[in-house]
Amino acid sequence: MSLFPHASLVFGLLLALASAAMFNWSWVAQHTITSQLPTLTILRPKQSLGVLFGHRRWLFAFLVGVVGWGFYIVAVHLAPLSLVQALSAGGIALLAFFAQRAAGETLPRREWAGVAIAVVGLVLLATSLAGGATSSRHASWLAVCAWFAVSWAAAGISIGPLASRLAPGAGFGLAAGLMYAAADVGTKAAWYGGYDLLIIAPVWLCHGLAFTLIQLSFQRGRALATAGLSSFCTNALPIAAGVLVYSEQVPGGFLGVIRVVAFACVVIGAAAVARKDRDEPEPLKAQAQVQSPLPLGDLERA
Repeated sequence: MSLFPHASLVFGLLLALASAAMFNWSWVAQHTITSQLPTLTILRPKQSLGVLFGHRRWLFAFLVGVVGWGFYIVAVHLAPLSLVQALSAGGIALLAFFAQRAAGETLPRREWAGVAIAVVGLVLLATSLAGGATSSRHASWLAVCAWFAVSWAAAGISIGPLASRLAPGAGFGLAAGLMYAAADVGTKAAWYGGYDLLIIAPVWLCHGLAFTLIQLSFQRGRALATAGLSSFCTNALPIAAGVLVYSEQVPGGFLGVIRVVAFACVVIGAAAVARKDRDEPEPLKAQAQVQSPLPLGDLERA
């Protein structure tokens, strides 16, 4: 009888590990393909979506990510959130590995250092979940709507005045992460039911914006500066929202210190990845064709 819970935990952690690998591989594979496609534009959404979903290898990479997300949901059900989040955070290191293999060149030490610091921060952040509140309060409409409004404003700044100060595509990747995180925050509110189900509308709007922004970022910058930044935000911001929006308790003592240090590490790591080098070229599509992160076949023939 005692073996079943243990087996469920192990299975949940294996699913979390598989989810991290699939999700991050999917990002880099989508990036590799999207960066070689004709220029996407929000002015012609139907045509741009047709280009993406009409590409068989891009569709395969996208579906791998969807399955990976499904694995994550099951993993959270079977294993503690802190352990699942720790494995999910470590998946960013896989993203960096896949990105390096896709580019066919060694990533700068600054970016590897940024990834390492951010991964440490996210793992510490997951560890700090063990000492927080076990339940959340019903968030007010004002708090949830304020989170949406601030996220949309921050996303606009990221792709607007801030974009030129960041690495190519990083502003769009940051904006996508803000939208994914806002969608997660809103989804938690919608689970309360009743009038809170109306929050599903801005949640789906955030998902649509995030999908659009991340694909546009792939044609502007490298995988780590786009999908990497998006992943940082998606992992860290919902935990902050738990405290600010849902009144979850910050752990006391040592675990509280860990959480503060963790957020600092994530910010430092993200800044290192997003920093613009003086000699960094602007559009990714102007660079030479890159290789696939894993054997996907000849992309030009697809």
